[in-house]
Amino acid sequence: MISVKQPVAKNITDEDIVERILKGEKYLYENLVRKYNSRMFRISMSIINDDMEAEDIMQTAYINAYQQLATFNQRSSFATWLTRILINESLLHKKKKQRREYIYSEQKIREHHNDTPLKSLMNKELKNILEKAVLTLPEKYRLVFVMREIEEMSTIETMEVLNIGESNVKIRLTRAKEMLRNELSSQFKSQQLFDFHLTRCDRIVNFVMDKI
Repeated sequence: MISVKQPVAKNITDEDIVERILKGEKYLYENLVRKYNSRMFRISMSIINDDMEAEDIMQTAYINAYQQLATFNQRSSFATWLTRILINESLLHKKKKQRREYIYSEQKIREHHNDTPLKSLMNKELKNILEKAVLTLPEKYRLVFVMREIEEMSTIETMEVLNIGESNVKIRLTRAKEMLRNELSSQFKSQQLFDFHLTRCDRIVNFVMDKI
């Protein structure tokens, strides 16, 4: 299926698009998918650390969101509502994956015993250093870091998505920066982190639009 981008007014809100989709203009969902693809990918990657699995999770989240559009009551923004669905899908996927891998844990420990230390595996390019460093953070710090520093989500939006207080958001962000400071200094922030290429964007859009 070849997706054709449909024109939509630049000043139209997500909520207006949702309303029009519910009235039959299904093609407009592509605008929402393209708008949030990069954010969704980065946040899922911060949990999953596997780009192809992150794609699958995104597709599932988009389809689930589409099927639940009628239940979107605008108590929070569409972006927050959608991101919550993605995080739930990512955490569920991670839990299932950990359960499947549990029986192989002893074997994995042996296989990893002689692994080269992380720093020796890092590429000298900043992008790879950043990705590897961020992925070493504990999940609760990594999520806040990706949302606030990479996606530039507001403190309020981060609070709503993660269902935590403002002080927790600030503490987790500060702690994440402290963990990264020695390796990254002032260069930890980069739009190249978990780079989201157009081909990946098109692949996800085409899959989602075909399924709905």
